[in-house]
Parts: sequence; C-alpha cells; structure tokens
Amino acid sequence: MRVLIISDIHANLAALEAVLADANGQWDYVWCLGDVVGYGPDPNECVALLRTLPHLCLAGNHDWAALGRLDIRTFNADARKAVHWTQETLTQESIAYLDALPTTFVIGPYTLAHGSPREPVWEYILDPLIAALNFPHFETPYCLVGHTHTPIMFKLVSDRGDTDAVQPVYRSAQQLNGRRTIINPGSVGQPRDSNPEAAYAILEPEKMIWEHRRIAYPISVTQTKMRQIEMPERLIARLEHGW
Repeated sequence: MRVLIISDIHANLAALEAVLADANGQWDYVWCLGDVVGYGPDPNECVALLRTLPHLCLAGNHDWAALGRLDIRTFNADARKAVHWTQETLTQESIAYLDALPTTFVIGPYTLAHGSPREPVWEYILDPLIAALNFPHFETPYCLVGHTHTPIMFKLVSDRGDTDAVQPVYRSAQQLNGRRTIINPGSVGQPRDSNPEAAYAILEPEKMIWEHRRIAYPISVTQTKMRQIEMPERLIARLEHGW
C-alpha cells in the first residue's frame, strides 16, 4: 500500500492538481493533514476534488476559522480578510465537509495531527525543542503533522528527550527505523521554506518507507484568481517566493 500525504492545500487548486498529476496515481489512499481552505481562491473546488479521492482528512486552524470556530482577532489583517472571503464563498456542501473533520487520527503506528499531538489545531512544531515537548503526547512511533508549511523530520535520539531536526532529501525513499519521529510533508498550496514548489510525500505505511517530494505548479494561475477576488497583495506575492 502507498499513501499520498498532503497538507495545507489552502484553497490552491493549481497546486493540488499539480501534486496529483506528479503522484500519477501511484498511491492507494490520501492522508490530508488539514487546512484544505484559507488564503487561496478555490476553497470549494479543492474540497470537491479532495472528496473524489479515497482519503481521510483532518481539521486545520484555517478550516476551523472558516467555520467560525476560532477567534480570528489573533490573525493578521491579511489573514482575516482571507477568512472573511472564504466564509462568504463556501457552499453548504463544503461547510458540511469541513465541519465533520476530526482533529487527530491514529492508524497503526502513525498518529496524525494538523498542528501537533499536544495542540492538534494550533501549535507549530518549528524546532527540536517544541518537538521534544510533544513526544510524550502521542504513543505511536511516528506522528505526521502540517501547519508550519515546512517539510522536515524531528527524530528523538535519546531517552533524555534529545531531538534532531533532519532536512528533507527529495525523491529519495527513506526507511523509517522505528525511532520515534515527527514528520512534516510541507505545504501543497503555500510553502514557507523559501521554495515555492508544492510539497507532498509518499508513504508506504507497512514497509515504513517515506519519500519527500516537490513539484512546480503554475503559480501565476492562482495569483490571477487571487487578484480577481481582491486578495491582499502580500498573500499573492508570497506564493512565488515561498514565504
């Protein structure tokens, strides 16, 4: 079995389509780690496409924001504008889909969360210290997260909680060796690691083989749509820079 691992689509249909084309059907199931909507111009289209695939999906903070479950006064002005537009644009079918998403899921040796196992919707695992503090909050060998928009692995290397950050090597299958690891596939629709290419991963869950991947997508297509709906220019520009 092969699983397509995606996260943080953020209503970027062009990026999601590029990922699916690049993966070329060489997978059996999709695990989506949340934030299907938010920021981008195609929330209903991304929900509809995801629903055509055999998949499970978690709720992310922008999915919750679109449902009115979060106080968006903590969001910056650009993000708040994107949330309001998304709320006004979502169809009832999309709302019902997002409303039913769980915040965590456990499948065999894998725990899935959007932010972290400790705070599934909100916490960012940005560095080895935060990762180390999260290992006591899940019981499986591996935890898959999104939210930071940055592909990376955090490996627990000692009983004292010492944790290493391991940068991705793309298109290279890696054997997960049983050492407890938190893994982020990066973002499909809004990468923030100075690489604008869509990020995703392929997992062979029984063999415990993981592969980080990147693929270019037509960023200008998404940017044109965002300008047509008058999204903030900073949100538009960031797509081509990966920040």
